[in-house]
Amino acid sequence: MPEESTWRSVFRNDLFKGKVALVSGGGTGIGKSIVIELASLGATVVISSRNEEKCHKAADELNALGFSGKVAAGPSTNIRKEEDIQKLISHVVERYGALDILVNNAGGQFISDSADISKRGFQAVVETNLQGTFLMCREAFNQYMRDNGGSIVNITIGNRNGMPGMMHSAAARAGVENMTASLCVEWIESKVRINCVRPGIIFTESGFENYGPAGEYFLEKIVPSLPAKRLGSAEEVSSAVVWLLCEGAGYVTGSVICVDGGGSYVALPLVEIEDKTNLPTYGYLPMKAKL
Repeated sequence: MPEESTWRSVFRNDLFKGKVALVSGGGTGIGKSIVIELASLGATVVISSRNEEKCHKAADELNALGFSGKVAAGPSTNIRKEEDIQKLISHVVERYGALDILVNNAGGQFISDSADISKRGFQAVVETNLQGTFLMCREAFNQYMRDNGGSIVNITIGNRNGMPGMMHSAAARAGVENMTASLCVEWIESKVRINCVRPGIIFTESGFENYGPAGEYFLEKIVPSLPAKRLGSAEEVSSAVVWLLCEGAGYVTGSVICVDGGGSYVALPLVEIEDKTNLPTYGYLPMKAKL
């Protein structure tokens, strides 16, 4: 992550002056980049995750870069628990008097063949990535945005061609995108805009360490297939998020912005397919069409 002294947002200074933002999973990776950008543009930013200690450490680190107390840690929050989310939103509204911006960045998944995913494993990922995002949106709306307006961005992952090896997460994130399309109409009378940013394969400080050897295999297979022939940066994601949150996107709601270097338009080569005919033919098919 670039130091504040050398990094500058492409957006104008004080774009979010006086605004209060909440970024879940804001202590590391993409979430941390979003927090830096919002704070650098004048917002007061609360970060949350299950590990409150990590949030305090991240907040102290970012404030030391020159954000003068703009970043604060929220209470420990497991987004699979409704009561944790309710307490988090209440904390932000009561302490800061507003919740103008919500970025749902927290989530989790693991790499696995779909046939090997247990019911419990599938449920855990869906509860985190889909249900948790819904509950964050619902509480932000009910506790503040219904009467005051606001802007929400949901961070999703996936691919228009599916996501072999992470089917459970792809299914949940697709649900988030469709949920966003539904909420944008329901909540527009309250002056609430809600959109999605769908990152591709993004380089972050932590990299793919959480996935172990599977993460290295993932990179080895996926990078050569990307049209951009490189990973994306966290700052490229945060720039898209900030645009959706700002007044310049005032007519944008229910959208999905892909930050993936064209990756959504290629298949993910994560499944090895043997060199043989896998589907029987119906009707006449010349030999050259089988090659």
